[in-house]
Amino acid sequence: MTHDAELILFAGALLGVGIAASLLATRLRLPALVLFLGLGMLIGSDGLGWIDFNNYPLARLIGTIALVLIMFDGGLSAGWGEIRPVLRSALRLAVAGTIVTALVAGLAAAWLFGFSPLEGLLLGAILAATDSAAVFALMRGTRLPTRLRRTLEGEAGFNDPVAVLLLLVVIELIQTPHYDAGDVAVFLLQQVGVGVAVGVGTGRLAIAAMGRRAQLPTSLALVASFATAAISYGAAGALGGSGFVAVYLTGLALGSAPLRHKHVVLAFHEGLASVAEIGMFLALGLLVFPSQLGDVAVKGILLALITAFVARPLGVALATWKEGFSRRERALLGWAGLRGAVPVILATFPVIRHVPDSLEFFNIIFFAVLLSATIQGLTIQPFASQLGIATRPVAQADADHSR
Repeated sequence: MTHDAELILFAGALLGVGIAASLLATRLRLPALVLFLGLGMLIGSDGLGWIDFNNYPLARLIGTIALVLIMFDGGLSAGWGEIRPVLRSALRLAVAGTIVTALVAGLAAAWLFGFSPLEGLLLGAILAATDSAAVFALMRGTRLPTRLRRTLEGEAGFNDPVAVLLLLVVIELIQTPHYDAGDVAVFLLQQVGVGVAVGVGTGRLAIAAMGRRAQLPTSLALVASFATAAISYGAAGALGGSGFVAVYLTGLALGSAPLRHKHVVLAFHEGLASVAEIGMFLALGLLVFPSQLGDVAVKGILLALITAFVARPLGVALATWKEGFSRRERALLGWAGLRGAVPVILATFPVIRHVPDSLEFFNIIFFAVLLSATIQGLTIQPFASQLGIATRPVAQADADHSR
């Protein structure tokens, strides 16, 4: 019993430190993942040695559960009312922008590290994923015009499924002989089609069960909303579809509906997402061995810089062509594509699938992500102010933008 009490005490202390780190990160305008990852590295096997952890499948499971909660909360907080006006721009950024970013970053990775084109594209696909948790958290504290903020939030919600699908396709191309364009097309159609169908269907059923006429008490409404996220992701995955597409669409549907206990449900899932974010970043930090990062430090920095200054801006420029954004707005969209925990989670996929050199991939991705999150997280608000986009209160900026 004493051992159990010590474990529970340790878990509570970690959460407490995580909350303090989150508050500090908010004051510093820094993505919380940087401090959480640092804490995980400090107490992990290569730091103080308090926790011995190198279980990649478990880390991916923790990350997946956390992402389900974070993406559901992101959709729930926005709703279709906010996303619909920018849906086309967000989808173009999430699809075309992600693919272009992956191609450019992948070519750079192949050149820097001497990998094959497919291995480089694997790294590019991982780095093309923006981090929904980091973007959602950053948008809460950054003054931007409504259209830009909603576009970034919409892209963050749709980008993760696209990056996951791209990554899985590249892994199959590396490991499966004769995996051709037809196989890729069938895979993508099934993933997206099933994900959309399950997401929309689960959302409608949940609205019927949790709407204003429903008689669920508050406590059961919270359980029902949590179950909805789990059912949406799990059903889509079990049927061969994208669970991330499904859970985000379900969240958007519920966020648009007049739920009986909506304010309580929103607060509940915002809290769950915060706990999930802390747990996910700590677990990923534990998985990193700082002593192994020195071998990829210089080239990892170069890859991060190429991704931030070349690949992402080029992807944004092509994806937002004729979308009505000014040059300054496109510059901000390019800089605000934060890399975070999602690429680190995706980097566990090749390790679990035993792709050659996958441990080196993981270290490269971690180093590139840490640098990208730190630099971009610290500079997005000053950059927006320098561009003249976030120098006034949000309401005034929105009014001027709509003229």
